Amino acid sequence: MAKVEKKAKSTVKAPAGSAGKVPKKGGLAVAEESGSRNAPVINIGIERQDRAAIAEGLSRVLADTYTLYLTTHNFHWNVTGPHFNSLHAMFMAQYTELWASTDVIAERIRALGHYAPGSYAEFGKIATVPDVPQTPPKAMEMVRILVKGHETVSRIAREFIPVAEEAGDDPTADMLTARCTVHDQTAWMLRSLLED
Repeated sequence: MAKVEKKAKSTVKAPAGSAGKVPKKGGLAVAEESGSRNAPVINIGIERQDRAAIAEGLSRVLADTYTLYLTTHNFHWNVTGPHFNSLHAMFMAQYTELWASTDVIAERIRALGHYAPGSYAEFGKIATVPDVPQTPPKAMEMVRILVKGHETVSRIAREFIPVAEEAGDDPTADMLTARCTVHDQTAWMLRSLLED
């Protein structure tokens, strides 16, 4: 009879007060744990409850990033007026960067052992960034909407940096810091278009 090995319990302790501590929107649990009995237990030095809390936060950042991506792409298609050429090109560069970032965020959620949300229904429940207006606004109103969107994603990402840091998840903290840098700079560039 073959010996059945017991799964080793992680001996890494989470910092006091960090377990499961994550700001949530409406208390919705969105990061479902993945895996099967055949796969080894995840042992990357981050406790299970901390991985769940971080995945919850990253799911919100992903939902907001995807919503902002969709809005930016919509504006790229529908911008009109005297600034058409420059805004059309700028929006394309911005939505391309946002699209690439959604993959990085989703794959980090997966690396933490959770499923990444990926439907409009899920994103609609947890996103803070408002959906794109049904009627395309004027060009400078598009710019205003995108400024607010980038600032919102930056604020949401910043909320979760301490959660990742307390759990010893440097890769997630670094990724969120890099995302804040991109969103802050993009908001500044867009805001500059609105100044007299």
